[in-house]
Amino acid sequence: MVFGKWRAASAPTPDAAEMIAALPNAVLLIGPDHVVVDANNAAENLFNQSRSAMIGRHSGELLRTAEGGALMAEDLSEATPVAAYDIDLMRQDHRILRVDLMATPMPDRPGWMLICLHNRSAPYLSVSGNRRRSNSRTAVGAAAMLAHEIKNPLSGIRGAAQLIQGDGDETNASMTRLICNEVDRITALIDRMEGFTDTRAFTPSPVNIHAVLGHAIELAQHGFGARVEFKEVYDPSLPDVLGDHDMLVQVILNLIKNAAEALEHTPHPQITLTTAYRTGVMVADRRNGREKRRSLPIEVCVIDNGPGVAEDIADHLFEPFVSTRTDRPGGLGLALVDKLVRDLGGMIEYVRDTEREQTVFRMLLPRVDAKSRKFA
Repeated sequence: MVFGKWRAASAPTPDAAEMIAALPNAVLLIGPDHVVVDANNAAENLFNQSRSAMIGRHSGELLRTAEGGALMAEDLSEATPVAAYDIDLMRQDHRILRVDLMATPMPDRPGWMLICLHNRSAPYLSVSGNRRRSNSRTAVGAAAMLAHEIKNPLSGIRGAAQLIQGDGDETNASMTRLICNEVDRITALIDRMEGFTDTRAFTPSPVNIHAVLGHAIELAQHGFGARVEFKEVYDPSLPDVLGDHDMLVQVILNLIKNAAEALEHTPHPQITLTTAYRTGVMVADRRNGREKRRSLPIEVCVIDNGPGVAEDIADHLFEPFVSTRTDRPGGLGLALVDKLVRDLGGMIEYVRDTEREQTVFRMLLPRVDAKSRKFA
């Protein structure tokens, strides 16, 4: 299997080597002992090296992190696929590339694997990497300032309306009640916005995720989830999550509330919460100015049998002010969930299971290392 060999022009269909050679993402074929056996055209562009210059070199020479170490030398030798996101690689010309990496072993060829790299620092990406984090910090600062400046005059407006309401005029009373109600509604919206402005660091501690799920279900059953049937499918052998109990409760409650609202018109509403241990997903951890790679093996899913969301907003669910509800717009719940999950060092995604007609919100979280009690 060599990417560079092309079939004759008269061939009816392209073979696998031709298709891999034409892929827009960089692909490396790694042989035993982590030696580069072949590379496609996109890999030549990504690493700014010719195919012949890469062949025969140790993969660690190409996959150098920004700190100078070889990328996941031990992880890439495992027999299971590995995914790593937001990894900073240093090219031979010292340019830093941010990539998502997928390493897939070849079952019929022990010691061989395919490595696919998606360049997240490409020019066509409008917001990514450091720029995205910079924009996020700017947005947080603007939101904090805006919330503070708006709430001050709102309290004055409400106080003035209450004074007018007490003059005994029924017309004035009706209008001032309307003013007070609208002021309270805007204040509640701003209170929710302020959830995005809390950038204080928290001290992580071991948390039993099943205790968090049980507590969230109990709260939901006494309120917005009273008509919903809850199912729990857990892996009892899961290790603790290293995070924050209150933040995790808030995340799960928001997801359950979102699911319950989606089930409003479903005849037999059902929410299923599942936990499992998954391997092969890693993200870059840039805490304290140093980059490390952290696995996210703890999977938590909140699944409902509702209709799902419209396709035109599915890719924007976690953005502020994007909402599936037309009767009560707001769209801050899932955006806050996304922020809290990222603060906890994890990631969250939305998937529509069309075969089972289910909506799935899937979280991946770091586990506690039994020895160090730190992020594994």
